[in-house]
Amino acid sequence: MTTVVSDTGVGPLLRGWRERRRLSQLELALRAGSSARHVSFVETGRSRPSEEMVLRLAEHLEVPVRERNALLLAAGYAPRYAETPLDAPRLEALREGVERLLKGYEPYPALVVDGSYTVVAANRGVQLLLDGLPEHLLAPPLNTMRIALHPEGLAPRIRNLREWRGHLLSQMERQIALARSESLRELYEEVAAYPLPAGTEGGPEGAEPYPYFALPLRIEHGGRVLSFVSSISTFNTPMDVTVAELAIETLIPADPETAAYLRSLAEEEPPPSG
Repeated sequence: MTTVVSDTGVGPLLRGWRERRRLSQLELALRAGSSARHVSFVETGRSRPSEEMVLRLAEHLEVPVRERNALLLAAGYAPRYAETPLDAPRLEALREGVERLLKGYEPYPALVVDGSYTVVAANRGVQLLLDGLPEHLLAPPLNTMRIALHPEGLAPRIRNLREWRGHLLSQMERQIALARSESLRELYEEVAAYPLPAGTEGGPEGAEPYPYFALPLRIEHGGRVLSFVSSISTFNTPMDVTVAELAIETLIPADPETAAYLRSLAEEEPPPSG
């Protein structure tokens, strides 16, 4: 994902974020400890905000970290947040922590994706669900949206595909509204255009009610239907663009049968050698 820097200056960018959050200039000023007059001057270009003010406004507008760098550049300041490659030595502790988390969640599926839904780590529970998929979908970089919605991917196995597809597309739409990424929009247009497999079950997207506490992913595996509820976690107060865009997704068994089946498969696996 790339940062798009507008040539219109920081004022219009901040106004765009404020309008997106549906805040008045007075509301934003009160939150940021400023005045509506100063916010107005910043937005119209009559006043150049300090670096501290740009960051304070961005914080109260919940601007993503990558876009905060764009605001700083538009205001004439250097970017504040680094974008460290995930395999860099300084992120070793993060990588080890994530690996322990994914391992500890087994036999249930868990994975880590970046801001473009590319898989950067996954446990054996995820590999179980991907068994039998064609090689061209499993070749790096592995993308969760392509795998889930492609007619040769998991789509034919998902019992409530129309509903789950609607959930995934809505999720991408919300992210596109925040991250002005051309690559993300291209991915959305690609997966939204995938045809539904023949015999797709379910009614109109989002219409069928479920006796669950959240919309489940109902997917066939080994001749039975497994049900999961997705939970997504992000890092608190990230100071790096790469870390800010990572998301850890865990698939929680939505019924006792799914949990018992996955545990039984884990018990059947031989212990690791060495």
